[in-house]
Amino acid sequence: MSLAERPKLELHLHLEGAAPPGLIRDMAREKRVDLSGVFDARGHYHYDDFLGFLRLYEAVVSVLRTPEDFRRLTRAVLAESAANGVIYTEAFLSPDFCGGRDLSAWRDYLAAIRDAADEAERQDGIVMRGIVTCIRHFGRDAARQTARCAAETADDWLTGFGIAGDENAYRPGDFAWAFDCAREAGLRLTAHAGEWGGAQSVREALADLRVARIGHGVHAIEDPALVERLAEDGVTLEVCPGSNVALGVYRDWRRHPIEALRAKGVKVTVSTDDPPFFHTSMRHEYDRLAETFDWDETVFAEVERNAAQAAFCDEATRTALMKRISDGGD
Repeated sequence: MSLAERPKLELHLHLEGAAPPGLIRDMAREKRVDLSGVFDARGHYHYDDFLGFLRLYEAVVSVLRTPEDFRRLTRAVLAESAANGVIYTEAFLSPDFCGGRDLSAWRDYLAAIRDAADEAERQDGIVMRGIVTCIRHFGRDAARQTARCAAETADDWLTGFGIAGDENAYRPGDFAWAFDCAREAGLRLTAHAGEWGGAQSVREALADLRVARIGHGVHAIEDPALVERLAEDGVTLEVCPGSNVALGVYRDWRRHPIEALRAKGVKVTVSTDDPPFFHTSMRHEYDRLAETFDWDETVFAEVERNAAQAAFCDEATRTALMKRISDGGD
């Protein structure tokens, strides 16, 4: 089976961050929104550093104003994922961007997103689940409101809760209430850590937020004892190599620690994070991993099983995913 044909599972995808530039340009034109400085001469998203990326992200999100906008967005994102062989994706959804954390408005946005996801599953065979995500640099009070939105809408489709944003703003423990609220609602938990904050941020996320997965987590490699703990406890890392290289977390693919972590027994998965911002796709990630680390079919199958086992889905869905992996996606 070629890499392009492999059935892929993605656990770390920001819905707004996966917005195709063409879609955002069309929406901006329709709404007469000025997006000067958002695109480069080739029509790609343009930024200079991580904080610039965050500002750009929020500029892109400013175009997405209605539930119908998010329905269009979701359909476009899932069509692109399916074209790259993705059979299952978990997308981060932010009530901050969907109705300003107002529960009634959030329900309307969520219904539109789910409608598009259902259509994509019927037409493209890709399964989606949602993870509500608070934005770290928006602060603790906003995170509490986001957690309440998540708790009120938790079900077998909206299955997780997490945190993203500027990892240097606040500490994981500042968001413990929000994570406790989500946990009590039955949501499973993940947190961005170890991308910019070092290995200690991973330790703090595990201790203070009691998450089952870590988004990125790559700087854990700097702490051998932490790596051993991740392996022993079966904590899954949602690794996004192309994102890390594009943002300068690592200078190039060869320096990326995904293979070193895997070799030490840590459960790693592969995702794209915000693919059009980083000029990547799941096919591209697979190609670069094979080229850089000589990953073969056995390793990719291991990574795909890791993702299926760590997915925030019901057991029937997990069983179906494992079968599609073993059957080659059929």
